[in-house]
Amino acid sequence: MDIPQMTLVAWIVVGAIAGFLASEIMGTREGLVMMIVLGIVGAVVGGWVCADLLKVADVTGVNLTSIVVASIGAIIVIVVYDSLGGRRGLLRGRR
Repeated sequence: MDIPQMTLVAWIVVGAIAGFLASEIMGTREGLVMMIVLGIVGAVVGGWVCADLLKVADVTGVNLTSIVVASIGAIIVIVVYDSLGGRRGLLRGRR
Protein backbone atom coordinates (compact mmCIF):
# COMPACT_ATOMS: atom_id res chain seq x y z
CA MET A 1 0.00 0.00 0.00
CA ASP A 2 1.42 3.36 -1.03
CA ILE A 3 0.44 5.98 1.58
CA PRO A 4 0.60 9.53 0.19
CA GLN A 5 3.21 11.85 1.70
CA MET A 6 1.38 14.48 3.73
CA THR A 7 2.77 16.53 6.56
CA LEU A 8 1.62 15.80 10.08
CA VAL A 9 -0.28 19.09 10.22
CA ALA A 10 -2.10 18.29 6.96
CA TRP A 11 -3.07 14.83 8.28
CA ILE A 12 -4.44 16.41 11.46
CA VAL A 13 -6.36 19.12 9.58
CA VAL A 14 -7.85 16.72 7.02
CA GLY A 15 -8.49 14.17 9.77
CA ALA A 16 -10.27 16.70 11.97
CA ILE A 17 -12.46 17.93 9.12
CA ALA A 18 -13.20 14.41 7.86
CA GLY A 19 -13.84 13.10 11.37
CA PHE A 20 -16.21 15.97 12.10
CA LEU A 21 -18.10 15.55 8.83
CA ALA A 22 -18.32 11.77 9.22
CA SER A 23 -19.49 12.12 12.84
CA GLU A 24 -22.19 14.58 11.77
CA ILE A 25 -23.31 12.36 8.89
CA MET A 26 -23.34 9.21 11.03
CA GLY A 27 -24.85 10.96 14.05
CA THR A 28 -22.11 9.87 16.44
CA ARG A 29 -20.67 12.02 19.20
CA GLU A 30 -17.03 11.10 19.59
CA GLY A 31 -14.54 13.23 21.47
CA LEU A 32 -12.20 15.58 19.62
CA VAL A 33 -9.17 13.28 19.77
CA MET A 34 -11.18 10.21 18.69
CA MET A 35 -12.78 12.25 15.90
CA ILE A 36 -9.33 13.27 14.60
CA VAL A 37 -8.00 9.71 14.90
CA LEU A 38 -11.02 8.27 13.06
CA GLY A 39 -10.64 10.99 10.43
CA ILE A 40 -6.94 10.27 9.92
CA VAL A 41 -7.58 6.52 9.70
CA GLY A 42 -10.46 7.34 7.36
CA ALA A 43 -8.10 9.40 5.19
CA VAL A 44 -5.77 6.43 4.91
CA VAL A 45 -8.64 4.01 4.19
CA GLY A 46 -10.33 6.38 1.73
CA GLY A 47 -7.04 7.19 0.02
CA TRP A 48 -6.20 3.52 -0.33
CA VAL A 49 -9.66 2.63 -1.70
CA CYS A 50 -9.65 5.50 -4.21
CA ALA A 51 -6.03 5.22 -5.30
CA ASP A 52 -5.40 1.48 -5.30
CA LEU A 53 -8.82 -0.08 -5.87
CA LEU A 54 -10.75 2.52 -7.87
CA LYS A 55 -7.77 4.32 -9.46
CA VAL A 56 -9.67 7.60 -9.03
CA ALA A 57 -8.01 10.07 -6.66
CA ASP A 58 -5.26 10.41 -4.08
CA VAL A 59 -5.31 12.01 -0.67
CA THR A 60 -2.54 14.51 -1.39
CA GLY A 61 -3.03 17.47 0.91
CA VAL A 62 -5.59 19.83 2.35
CA ASN A 63 -8.03 20.17 -0.56
CA LEU A 64 -11.65 19.35 -1.32
CA THR A 65 -10.89 15.99 -2.94
CA SER A 66 -8.83 14.88 0.06
CA ILE A 67 -11.55 15.95 2.49
CA VAL A 68 -14.28 14.13 0.55
CA VAL A 69 -12.18 10.97 0.20
CA ALA A 70 -11.16 11.12 3.87
CA SER A 71 -14.76 11.69 4.98
CA ILE A 72 -15.97 8.65 3.03
CA GLY A 73 -13.14 6.62 4.54
CA ALA A 74 -13.99 7.95 8.02
CA ILE A 75 -17.62 6.90 7.56
CA ILE A 76 -16.40 3.38 6.72
CA VAL A 77 -14.14 3.44 9.78
CA ILE A 78 -16.99 4.65 12.03
CA VAL A 79 -19.28 1.88 10.81
CA VAL A 80 -16.60 -0.74 11.50
CA TYR A 81 -15.66 0.88 14.83
CA ASP A 82 -19.28 1.02 16.00
CA SER A 83 -20.07 -2.54 14.91
CA LEU A 84 -16.96 -4.10 16.47
CA GLY A 85 -16.26 -2.17 19.59
CA GLY A 86 -17.51 1.38 19.69
CA ARG A 87 -19.46 2.79 22.58
CA ARG A 88 -22.67 1.18 21.29
CA GLY A 89 -21.02 -1.65 19.33
CA LEU A 90 -21.62 -5.37 19.16
CA LEU A 91 -18.77 -6.19 21.52
CA ARG A 92 -20.33 -3.99 24.20
CA GLY A 93 -23.83 -5.39 24.23
CA ARG A 94 -25.74 -4.19 21.17
CA ARG A 95 -27.01 -7.10 19.06
